[in-house]
Amino acid sequence: MTASPLTGGRTPSALRRILNEVAKFGIVGISGVVIQLVSFGILLDFMQTVRANIVATLIAIATNYVGYRYWVYRDADKKTRSREISLFLVFSAIGLVIQNGVLYILTYGLDFHTKLESLVCSVIGIGVATVFRFWAYRTWVFQVVPQAEEALEAAEQILAAEQVKRSRAQRAR
Repeated sequence: MTASPLTGGRTPSALRRILNEVAKFGIVGISGVVIQLVSFGILLDFMQTVRANIVATLIAIATNYVGYRYWVYRDADKKTRSREISLFLVFSAIGLVIQNGVLYILTYGLDFHTKLESLVCSVIGIGVATVFRFWAYRTWVFQVVPQAEEALEAAEQILAAEQVKRSRAQRAR
């Protein structure tokens, strides 16, 4: 198969893999959002808004790591697990700061203090931080072993070439 201008120079199978990754990332992320919002709603009864969101975010980060490591990025290089965990925590902490910065600005800058307003502000913060986290996790944390990625691409190209040969042979008959 040849790459088309619509796929940005990538084969359709590479585009499919990226879409699959985004979908899995989203599923884990949505479960993390549910965990965070439920925790946040409960913690708001006992803590100040930003502190409650920080604790809820830490709970969600812990559960999301399991989903990312063992489902979304299960093919990532396992030899560098301590590096992976360290980078995951660093980028998760940056995401936590982004997320809670948005919450702080909306809560105290716009004077949103009801439980519903706090939950909506938290969702907005989660959305902003999610874009950063997706880029950071995919780029720096869960790196696929390069040889495996290259071997997969080569195998897909061989299969595509064989399909083209077969279809030409059938047309020639």
